[in-house]
Amino acid sequence: MRWHITLFLLMPDHLHAVLSFPRDKAMSDLVREWKRYHTRTNHVIWQEGFFDHLLRRNESYSQKWNYVRENPVRARLVKSVADWPYQGEIVYIDRA
Repeated sequence: MRWHITLFLLMPDHLHAVLSFPRDKAMSDLVREWKRYHTRTNHVIWQEGFFDHLLRRNESYSQKWNYVRENPVRARLVKSVADWPYQGEIVYIDRA
C-alpha cells in the first residue's frame, strides 16, 4: 500500500499528521500499522484510538494546518511557530 504523511507536528503529549492513502483502505488499519511500527522501532507507548478529521477543500487544508502549527505557541512552549523543532513535511512510506 502506498501512503504518505504530508505534514506532521509532534507535541509533548500528542501528534498531528495529515495523511494521504488509497480510498479502498481503512484509516484505522493504517494508524494501527503505523503505531505498531513505532512501538517496535522507537519504543513508543500509544493510547488507544485516534481522532480524525476529513479535509475536503484546499482552503480547509491550509486553515487546519495553520491551526495545528500554532499549537506549540498556544501551549507557550515557543514564541514563534518557526521555533518549534518537531515539525516536518512529506515523509513517504511504502507498504507492499
